[in-house]
Amino acid sequence: MNRKTPNPADFPRQFARSRRFSLGVPRHFTVSPDGRRIVFVRTGSGTDPVGRLWQYEEGCAEGEDGAGGERLLADPTVLVSAGAGAVPEEERLRRERARERSEGVVGYAADDAVDLVAFALSGVLWAVRTDGGAPFSVPTAGPVVDPRPSPDGRRIAYVTGGSFHVVDPAGDDRRLARAEGPDITYGLAEYAAAESMGRQRGYWWAPDGRQVLVARADATRVEQRYIGDPADPTKPPRAMRYPAAGTVNAEVTLHLLSLEGERVDVVWDRRTYEYLVAAGWDAHGPLIAVQSRDQRTLRTLAVDPATGATEVLHERTDPAWVQIVPGTPARTASGALVLPEDEGDTRHLTVGGRRVTPEGLQLRAVLGVAGERVLFTASEDPTETHVWRHEPGHGLRRLSGTPGRYTGVARGGTVVLEGMTERGNEVRVVRAAPDADGGAPDGDGEPWGDGAPHRVIASVAEEPAVTPRPVHLTLGERELRGALFLPSWHKEGAGKLPVLLDPYGGPAMQLVIRARTWFTCVSQWFAEQGFAVLVVDGRGTPGRGPAWEKAVHGDHLTPVVEDQVDALRAAGERFPDLDLGRVAIRGWSFGGFLAAAAVLHRPDVFHAAVAGAPPTDQRLYDTHWKERFLGHPDERPENYARSSLVGRGHLLRRPLLLVHGLADDNVAVAHTLRFSAELLAAGRPHSVLPLPGATHSPADDGVNENLLRIQRDFLRDALGGIGD
Repeated sequence: MNRKTPNPADFPRQFARSRRFSLGVPRHFTVSPDGRRIVFVRTGSGTDPVGRLWQYEEGCAEGEDGAGGERLLADPTVLVSAGAGAVPEEERLRRERARERSEGVVGYAADDAVDLVAFALSGVLWAVRTDGGAPFSVPTAGPVVDPRPSPDGRRIAYVTGGSFHVVDPAGDDRRLARAEGPDITYGLAEYAAAESMGRQRGYWWAPDGRQVLVARADATRVEQRYIGDPADPTKPPRAMRYPAAGTVNAEVTLHLLSLEGERVDVVWDRRTYEYLVAAGWDAHGPLIAVQSRDQRTLRTLAVDPATGATEVLHERTDPAWVQIVPGTPARTASGALVLPEDEGDTRHLTVGGRRVTPEGLQLRAVLGVAGERVLFTASEDPTETHVWRHEPGHGLRRLSGTPGRYTGVARGGTVVLEGMTERGNEVRVVRAAPDADGGAPDGDGEPWGDGAPHRVIASVAEEPAVTPRPVHLTLGERELRGALFLPSWHKEGAGKLPVLLDPYGGPAMQLVIRARTWFTCVSQWFAEQGFAVLVVDGRGTPGRGPAWEKAVHGDHLTPVVEDQVDALRAAGERFPDLDLGRVAIRGWSFGGFLAAAAVLHRPDVFHAAVAGAPPTDQRLYDTHWKERFLGHPDERPENYARSSLVGRGHLLRRPLLLVHGLADDNVAVAHTLRFSAELLAAGRPHSVLPLPGATHSPADDGVNENLLRIQRDFLRDALGGIGD
């Protein structure tokens, strides 16, 4: 594929219009039972935001760069005209929780055979059969959210107006559950689940398609907030239910709904275990995971689909909190439970109560179970995450090879390996050799891994205008993982460089990984502007085991600031060109909190900061996320005081730029406005950049382009002596 060589000066604009280089990257893979067809989503180009539905088919003519045969299943630009309808509010909120940056087809679901695929466009239900038919719309009772076909493909479930419906492709619609009020929904994840637990779904089909396990979320008693638009005083504020730390959560219940209209309530001790963490339905029946409010106990429960009664299958406890591992709990074909287990400083994978991973291999997520095989991701080195498979009699096998961060899906002898590598995003399709009788592979001697024949599902993403050149480091006594980005034009010993720390530092994300990502590109761009950019993953970040994660329990400020200071000093000793007399720090969300905390508490080290969307008052953040680390604020008020920036405004001595979206419903703009008022009352000069209409992840391309330049210019002025 011929692409114009990008100009580094164009990086901010390219970064914005490519939506952080996410456009054009294939994603959301579903494999057919025989492993020969793969459905996925990809936009039209690296700057086209409209997602389209595609199918990769084995046996088709091979495309450019080793790509397999691809066929377009659905193109929204053909099905509906641009801006033909508004996205339903429930869908808009679902996308915000998922940080979705594209349009058009942003998600889909298929039946078990991957013959029927359903998706929504501007609230209209569409379906397409993968045998070559044209997409067709399905009449529904209202705007559609999260449509999912039954396993047999005979019906499609969806949510509209908070009510739960099923419809057949001909349009015969049935309402199985009616929302009893404006703050009650059936079949959707409540705020805390979607934002803090990783559960984006609210219903699960039975394998035979005759029943559905549906979550009901009643947010009537949840604290109400109002999100306004000060840039348009004629526009009324939007009300939302937000469960702030220490306040009431949504009441979540589960119900078994039959197609004939019967309803069975699922029964468990909801007073003790108020969080529904995960749910699913396999050949053995429904399986759910529930967690106590203090998050120190997580139970796996089997559900009787006839009576709704539950049985405790497993219980995990921890004196700090029980970490939720994506994809768990699960069961193999024999019924063996697939669960994580923390022992010492390792998070193991267990199958049937037996550890199947060694010490030091950190379980990250369970990707799927097929028969007795378990596909999962894990890290030996925290800077890499690989796809692994466990199979009885064959043990463990790593399926991804080159450095990077991988995930994947497997079915019918095919593995789709989706990786962020040092070359960028890559998707490889690896097909195992069939058995001697021509059947599906049984796992004996199949050629998985780098040496196996494979094809590529092509990415059409933009090639970044800057090429990251990280020097990976292990720093200080705690062996902090770091990456140093130097200007490509800098010669060692030619002069001192001001230092910019560019961390996230929180439990949701690692930045120091051996892959080319949007954040490594941004760090390199700042380096090209004249900074030595240091990125460090400190205590509390994922990938280094339970003890590392939980070192921030009760104090989510002191350890993370200390780690940035220690890493900076260690890097300065190894690289004399780093000017430790001119040090800045920038970040967004938790990274913004860390940046502001650094200049408040360590002005001797940090001389300027840019803090984007910083959660300055931990009491204003949501229940499940914040109570995990700090406990209930009524029981542990000292933890919230210790870990907040409010009350510390008088400490500011350095230049500080606060940036915040005025429509942010995750970290409310009140965090920044209240802190700014405190700084003003204390007579501490600072700058505030409000972003009208912007949420926690600003979507406007112009805003995202110029935010990079504004931060650069602010930091140059604050540190001084940095040329263009």
